[in-house]
Amino acid sequence: MKNMKNMNYIIKEGDMMSEIKKGKYMFGTVKVGERGQIVIPKEARDIFNIKAGDELLVFGDKEKGIAIAKMDLMKELVLKVLEGFGDFE
Repeated sequence: MKNMKNMNYIIKEGDMMSEIKKGKYMFGTVKVGERGQIVIPKEARDIFNIKAGDELLVFGDKEKGIAIAKMDLMKELVLKVLEGFGDFE
């Protein structure tokens, strides 16, 4: 498999994944099934260490779209934010 580099894009021939900028990816398209389900591309699951049974949070903004994050990473972020509040007694 040959890699082609064009400006900031790294495209793997024969693969839908491209690294747009270091650490920023486009994984291609997915289709929504009749029950509203999508399949997260294998490359994305590998990079973000998503395994069967993992909990994901889905965020939405009507103008900007949908974002998905692993629940365990978001828990860590929330706990750090709450630690910053300290005691309010």
